[in-house]
Amino acid sequence: MGSGEATLKYLARYVFKVAISDSRIVRFDDTEVVFRYRKVHSNRVRTMALPVFEFIHRFLQHVLPTGFMKVRYYGFVSPSFAMPLEEIKARVEMAQGFALQVPATQIEARPALCCRLCGGRLRYQRAIAPLRARLPIAQESPPMMPSPAPA
Repeated sequence: MGSGEATLKYLARYVFKVAISDSRIVRFDDTEVVFRYRKVHSNRVRTMALPVFEFIHRFLQHVLPTGFMKVRYYGFVSPSFAMPLEEIKARVEMAQGFALQVPATQIEARPALCCRLCGGRLRYQRAIAPLRARLPIAQESPPMMPSPAPA
């Protein structure tokens, strides 16, 4: 086993990278921030002007909560990596000389739901979507009740 310095050097580029470097900010004032960027799969440098609060909002989306570290996808978790997971397991097994054991987990049966009133066992009938997710349904107006006749 090596010391891991090469791996640390490789990962340092991804772990310690900031959302936008100072050199990409063209100018800023009290109302807007102008910065340079490049679209994916393009070498053309473009500029964008954003209101200050929108720029800060977008920048803060890249700030992770305390205790988290940002690491880009690399290796077999990279989106461009196409090897099946079973083949990766087999290669690790061959390289390390041991078989990977999948831990056996037992799923415990949940206790049956009971009615609060009678204590009887509840049976699943159907799911009802929340009001926000329902599509509007054309409703007919309820039948009019005859009003009482004046006395």
